[in-house]
Amino acid sequence: MKDIRMIAEWEECRSVLLALPAPHTDWNYILEEAQEQYRRLIAALTEAGTHCVVLTPTKEYGEDVLKGLDFGRIALIECEYNDTWTRDYGPITVERGERRRALDFGFNGWGLKFASDKDNLVNLSLRDRLIILPDAYRNERDFTLEGGSIESDGKGTILTTSECLQNPNRNGGKSKEQLNQILADRLGADHVLWLDYGALAGDDTDSHIDTLCRIAPGNAILFTGCRNMDDEHFEDLLKMRAQLTLFRNPEGEPYNLIELPLPDAIYDETGERLPATYANYLVTPTHIFMPVYKQPMNDELACQMVRVAFPDHEVVPVDCTTLIKQHGSLHCATMQIPKGILNVEF
Repeated sequence: MKDIRMIAEWEECRSVLLALPAPHTDWNYILEEAQEQYRRLIAALTEAGTHCVVLTPTKEYGEDVLKGLDFGRIALIECEYNDTWTRDYGPITVERGERRRALDFGFNGWGLKFASDKDNLVNLSLRDRLIILPDAYRNERDFTLEGGSIESDGKGTILTTSECLQNPNRNGGKSKEQLNQILADRLGADHVLWLDYGALAGDDTDSHIDTLCRIAPGNAILFTGCRNMDDEHFEDLLKMRAQLTLFRNPEGEPYNLIELPLPDAIYDETGERLPATYANYLVTPTHIFMPVYKQPMNDELACQMVRVAFPDHEVVPVDCTTLIKQHGSLHCATMQIPKGILNVEF
């Protein structure tokens, strides 16, 4: 393993970075509903003891939206941003020797699909205002990389999708060999698993890995399955499962595969299917914050499957039926930040 490594999500979490829905965001058409969604999410995080660093247009706006929550565990940061999906523009934390580094990669609105000029400057702004410690900040903005597109086991293995990282709309369509070298140099990856199948209807991210598969301790991978042969996802997710069975860890061993159910189809008001997935959960050292969709049987089964992979964690279901209306879910809306990165007091 190299002297640099991308920290696994379950290892440590000093705080979680979020951004509030506000009138200037795409949530404007259902703003009150979106505000309540974020209240639910932040309440679940803080009640479990997690600290939240929350981007907001103004401190007063944030205090009003989150009124009644535990501000002893919430830090409001005034900041300009386009959208609320902090997973994809927040800092990606690596460890180099004994030092933590917050890597600031380029963000282009998931391949120039949406405005991202302000999102792309968030980390730089936080550094300039000393919220990200200047010694921890590292500029990697010459390479476009979203947090939702990569999974790390903390030991040098990175799981990703070819549909996203090789897409010409990110970095000009680089080869896997070129990307392997970049991931090795910047994240310490010495074992990259490329998933070539799997896509959810309504997904704007070009198949982010956190909608499909997640690495877990104990040589495990949780993945989104589909048992309904009439579902439009059946064939592609079956191919994805078959490829997962061929994956091997650095020791040459197969992974323990744990299947998550696919939520029943959810549609927006125009009839477009939304990319609901149970793989979009957030892990801290003690809790799993699990997206659920008011589908009792599927929701409970998904929670049970996650408990198989994380038997010592407490699973906290969070209703994400509003988050999914903007084509994302719980993991997309959060970015865990280990200690040694932020200069924020709670």
